[in-house]
Amino acid sequence: MTFADPTLSDDLIKEGTDASFMTDVVEASKTQPVIVDFWATWCGPCRTLGPALEKAVRAAKGAVKMVKIDVDANPAYAGQLRVQSIPTVYAFVNGQPVDGFQGAIPDSQIKAFIDKLTGGQGGSTETAQLLELGEESLSLNDMGGAAQAFAHVLSIEPENEKAIAGMARVYLAGGDREQALQTIAMAPQDSKEPAVQSVRAQLALSANAPAGGSAELEAKVSSDPNDHQARFDLAEAQSAAGDFKGAVDNLLHIVKADREWNDQAARKQLLTIFEAAGLTSDVSRDGRRRLSSILFS
Repeated sequence: MTFADPTLSDDLIKEGTDASFMTDVVEASKTQPVIVDFWATWCGPCRTLGPALEKAVRAAKGAVKMVKIDVDANPAYAGQLRVQSIPTVYAFVNGQPVDGFQGAIPDSQIKAFIDKLTGGQGGSTETAQLLELGEESLSLNDMGGAAQAFAHVLSIEPENEKAIAGMARVYLAGGDREQALQTIAMAPQDSKEPAVQSVRAQLALSANAPAGGSAELEAKVSSDPNDHQARFDLAEAQSAAGDFKGAVDNLLHIVKADREWNDQAARKQLLTIFEAAGLTSDVSRDGRRRLSSILFS
């Protein structure tokens, strides 16, 4: 059973699948915002939210597209995005999840969600440009430029969670963990914003970093490749320093050798790293693929 309006253009609202997700959502969102509605036929609130979302998308007159994903038939991306209850809605822009919510919400909130996504609210177009500038500055290691862009956004929208996360990342990059903690605390504790969750995961990783540098731990691992604790400690040091790839490699080594070691500590740490790196990052995608290959081989 579906909730799609049969008179609707197939290009505007689609029934998506795991196989078509990259094309219909990730690639399509690089030219136009895409809303993804994770639902199931047995879900009562989905029957309310689905038609309301479609109505709002049609009202946006092509400014946004919508893809509906039946989680029972297509569990892969729902799992990657940690969809734990339905309906869950994510908005994708430039190939990345940028906003979202869970549960059926009133029409007014749906409209506000789409307006924010498409620039329908006053100031949101300027905000989007500033956020993009901040992200670009971070990628170029221009912390001053990034801080200025994110601070400008917060002067316009003090509760903008992407800007809050951006400022926290600036402080993290500068080694000021305490200021990063204070900044990210400005976001709601139950925030579903991926950027906020990523920063909080990074802070959790840095809190668990072992004392001292990684050179001694690397020496221990070299002398005894089966010393899982030393390898785990090395992975913690690497992840705290931002070397997510190195940390993933070492944790996967442990999982492959003994997946139950220390109450599956390596697998659990991998999930935190995937969140810190960003669920759609190359590190996370490759790491999840390799983890699945080990667990299901």
